[in-house]
Amino acid sequence: MADYLDKLCDFAAGLRYAQLGAPTIAQAKVVIADTLAAVAAGAREPEVIALAQKMRDQGNSAVIGTGMRSSASRAAFLNGVAGTWLEMDEGNRFSRGHPSVHVLPAALAYAEEHRLAGRDLLVAVLLGYEVGARIGIASNLRPAMHPHGTWGTVGAAVAVAKLAGADTAKMREVINVASSLTLATSKNTMLQGGTVRNVYAGVSNQMGLLALELVECGFSGERDGLASVFGAVVSESFDRTKMVEGLGERWQIDMNYFKRHSCCRYNHGALDALDGILAGTPVNADDVERIDVASYRYAAELDDQAPRNVLAAKFSVPFAVATRIATGSSGLASFTWDCVRDQAIQGLAKRVFVREDPALTAMLPQLRPARVKIRLRDGRELEGAADANRGDDQDPYSREELTEKFFELTGRAWPLAAARNLHDKLHRLEKILDLGSLFA
Repeated sequence: MADYLDKLCDFAAGLRYAQLGAPTIAQAKVVIADTLAAVAAGAREPEVIALAQKMRDQGNSAVIGTGMRSSASRAAFLNGVAGTWLEMDEGNRFSRGHPSVHVLPAALAYAEEHRLAGRDLLVAVLLGYEVGARIGIASNLRPAMHPHGTWGTVGAAVAVAKLAGADTAKMREVINVASSLTLATSKNTMLQGGTVRNVYAGVSNQMGLLALELVECGFSGERDGLASVFGAVVSESFDRTKMVEGLGERWQIDMNYFKRHSCCRYNHGALDALDGILAGTPVNADDVERIDVASYRYAAELDDQAPRNVLAAKFSVPFAVATRIATGSSGLASFTWDCVRDQAIQGLAKRVFVREDPALTAMLPQLRPARVKIRLRDGRELEGAADANRGDDQDPYSREELTEKFFELTGRAWPLAAARNLHDKLHRLEKILDLGSLFA
């Protein structure tokens, strides 16, 4: 009997567009559009602009949001970096990570370079997303690690191998090689505002392309790189059955989440609960004596009351709650240097306290709950709660809300007419015969 990796690679090599259901294809197109919008918006940040200028080279793959083209490797790297910068990229709560931004930049750069069709890209992204997310589900990364830059490398490699027409044996070798190209990422980068963290997804995309090139040149990996790396190196357990059970029957991309709050997903339960409170009772920052947030363990780690920069602010429950009250929003404009330096927001953040409630932790991964209590200076107390977070498959955003988000983000990079043209192309991706013209 074939082992789990043979079964996985047989499935990957044999997958065809005609096997995909219409709802899953539609979902994949929305995920691709949402991710590319996050890339385009992130590309306009000063550090990303400087990096793109420093790394520019020659090639046929778009460095999204810059008007530049580059080699597939450079474009995949730069687009991966840009896509995570603003914390607006989609994710998957079961894998505890962000599959699309680790897969799409590599797959798109390869497809552009080789002038492949939109259907090829859809299959590759769906497959890379699925494999990457399943690794996240099957393993338990060490607590000190950040999930970015780990299993996403394998997802990217699977996507580009699929685009290259890999058979079962080649797909297995690519997976085994890619497993050894993962990063030893640090969670402290996100907690402390170390912006090197934003490079992790870029490296995963670049390494995904490299894995295919290595195999094509005769390099090889371990016999089972997944179980080795994700069962003993970056994680001490790896459940092989989760890599193949229900394969092809359900897709992880159908169980994703989208973001409207411009910050770490672990903040979202508190922000959703806060939105419920503020919908009934407007609150001014000066009126607040104290705010207590109870949530699950990952959210409770985001307890920095004085984040040092914008990235750290996006990983701070106290700041997210404070800026939401002070600015009336939790979108891009509420997580800026001006907001981080704002004395009123800083003062309120120091009155927000976060703790873990084990009962809420026990609700993971099905729910991402939070309980918020606001004590006002006049003695009143306001309370709110959230279990399922807005934007996931249990409480999804409408297509209209996601379209609005697309134009909000792409407005940082392109005129409205150009953004509309791209949005139209992405939603008829299966009809595009040459992706080299996607960003023409």
